[in-house]
Amino acid sequence: MLNNLRRTRSLHISLDKRFMSVKRKYPINPEESKTLPVFEYGVSKDSYKRVFVWGNLLTGALGVPYLRKNENVMHREVLHSPKRLGFAEKFPVTTAACGFGFTAFGLNTDSDKKLYGTGLNTDSQIGHHEVRKGHPLEIIYFPQPIILPLKNPTKSKIRKLAAGRAHLVVLTDEGVFLLGNNSYGQCARQIIENENYFMSSYINHVPHVDGKEVTDIECGQDHTVAITEDGAVYACGWGADGQTGLGVFNNVSEFTKVRGDIESEEIVKVASRSDFVLALNKEGEVFGWGNAEYGQITTPQNEQQVCHPTYIKSLQSVGKVQDVSAGGSFCTVVNNRGEVFVWGYGILGAGPKVEHSSKPVKLPETLFGRNDYQPNNKVTQVTCGLSYAMALTSLGDIFAWGRNMRCCLGLGTENNQYFPLKVSLGGYGQKVFCGYDHTVAICKPFI
Repeated sequence: MLNNLRRTRSLHISLDKRFMSVKRKYPINPEESKTLPVFEYGVSKDSYKRVFVWGNLLTGALGVPYLRKNENVMHREVLHSPKRLGFAEKFPVTTAACGFGFTAFGLNTDSDKKLYGTGLNTDSQIGHHEVRKGHPLEIIYFPQPIILPLKNPTKSKIRKLAAGRAHLVVLTDEGVFLLGNNSYGQCARQIIENENYFMSSYINHVPHVDGKEVTDIECGQDHTVAITEDGAVYACGWGADGQTGLGVFNNVSEFTKVRGDIESEEIVKVASRSDFVLALNKEGEVFGWGNAEYGQITTPQNEQQVCHPTYIKSLQSVGKVQDVSAGGSFCTVVNNRGEVFVWGYGILGAGPKVEHSSKPVKLPETLFGRNDYQPNNKVTQVTCGLSYAMALTSLGDIFAWGRNMRCCLGLGTENNQYFPLKVSLGGYGQKVFCGYDHTVAICKPFI
């Protein structure tokens, strides 16, 4: 054995000397290497993002075909874990929005094709697409372009997207564009009785609201909320549960100013997934209105439908709030220390025994990866689907909890999750978008 090792070592030394004795035909020139061509694949590194999707495949909202060979039925119907979206490997996706069974993607490009949609298209919520004249597509399984009537289609940019049950709202440099179902006025235009939305190619354009620029948008199930440059809030659409915040329970077909406790406040964010709305002002105070039957907000009259914005006193003990999110029956906020609080009804993330709370419940920071080895790690963003929630940390990790409808949590199982658990994305998360039963995450490039 010892002789074999000696012979092997001797052979290696001999090969090393032979290799070192070979004279290079072309000597290395560091300056010459700078002149060599550089090949770029796909989009530039600065704008390159990776997009991951998971959840329900059947609606087409993930932009991934579900009919595959050699897989059982469950795997054909859902994605249990995050999957890279091939579409985003070719286009620079910067933002997205998840509706009820459909998804929209906003691109940073000089082309007129800045907006793409995939999934359910029963109300032309992702555009009017025809296989042939008079035969529009009801479901789209791969992202298709939605052409907006922009005045300057090559230079105008998409700032944000918001999606409801069957309508889509697009915030651009040229104002707000709304398309899809307008049965309740949620597209900020006159309600037309018996309008055929399936055959509709109309996109409503609202360049300004009260002469002011719109800086943010949000969609509930069938209503739309907008924030203008001065921090004022405007709403339109379904108001049966008070979700428009206009002091009435009627449907409103144009953007109308929301008053109540936020009338003199500068609002920086609104959040809604169904029929309840949260609003955050620049001081970190939170207001709410809409369907409050699950304890999302408490009024002196114990109203279950609150049609006027009301300051949420129970959040005073939380401190300055940094981000807010409202699900179907519960709410989530994160303060400037990165602490997460939940209240309402459902799987709140505080264990299987905590299903309802009218007061904010703090979720332990260790559940989001804060410990002695990562003392500065904290939650920076929270967002809600209809019955689940996601949190993004400063280290790029995404945590999920709630009802795992069609595997929308992306945790690799079909089980509900009673406390926050990390989604396997390697700490590259930048933005996360939640829908009814599917989720989209935009991540930093793995380079």
